[in-house]
Amino acid sequence: MADEGRQVAPVQSLQRGLAVIRAFDAEHARMTLSEVAKQTGLTRATARRFLHTLVSLGYTDTDGREFWLRPRVLELGYAYLSSTSLPDIATPHLKHLTDTVDESSSVSMLDGTDIVYVARVPTRRLMTVAISVGTRFPAYATSMGRVLLAGLDRDERDRVLDAAELVALTPGTITSRARLDEVLDQVAAQGWALVDQELEVGLRSIAAPIHDAHGTVIAAANISMSATQGTVAEAQEHLLPPLLETASQIDRDLRVSTH
Repeated sequence: MADEGRQVAPVQSLQRGLAVIRAFDAEHARMTLSEVAKQTGLTRATARRFLHTLVSLGYTDTDGREFWLRPRVLELGYAYLSSTSLPDIATPHLKHLTDTVDESSSVSMLDGTDIVYVARVPTRRLMTVAISVGTRFPAYATSMGRVLLAGLDRDERDRVLDAAELVALTPGTITSRARLDEVLDQVAAQGWALVDQELEVGLRSIAAPIHDAHGTVIAAANISMSATQGTVAEAQEHLLPPLLETASQIDRDLRVSTH
């Protein structure tokens, strides 16, 4: 084909429209025009055009003052979720894991500098922000993110971390690039990651990699818990074995599903 190998310029209007949709989250469920413009860095006039276009398409709604997403936006994510067997395969295993350890469990994938949840089985709400499928967190400060970053080759890892802003989300967050690289090397060597109160005070999590049929890390599974429930060593002792077994079972089922 004539276009094959040719670099294609990004469509700015599409980028802006998606930026408007992504501006809405749990903390910004309803926003005024000015707030959307501020969140996206667009002018008020540009933000207005995109918001009203999204209203006409059924993706957002408004009362004349505030705007909010409509359920139709779920169609955008459903196409992805329905095209991959990972969430369907992982969820029964997560349910068994959650029932076994009585803690929330999840699966996420890497998207740029963030992790995105693609499956989750909760027990109790630990965080101030509710987590559901589609929730995003910075990869560098999460156990699943560190597993996914550690699974990249060094050049790709550097590219992702170069684009990340290493902000102290809690007093314990690792923000030193050199220290983070050391931790990721350790995670790659041991095959799992434990993060204690770096994303949010009071939250501890442990994660393990999920591999495709070629052995490439494509996702991560984790268990999250309150940091008041025992020590880090106890969490590792009691939760790591069932987590590793769950990740291994998901690996096995993924291999079967691709043959």
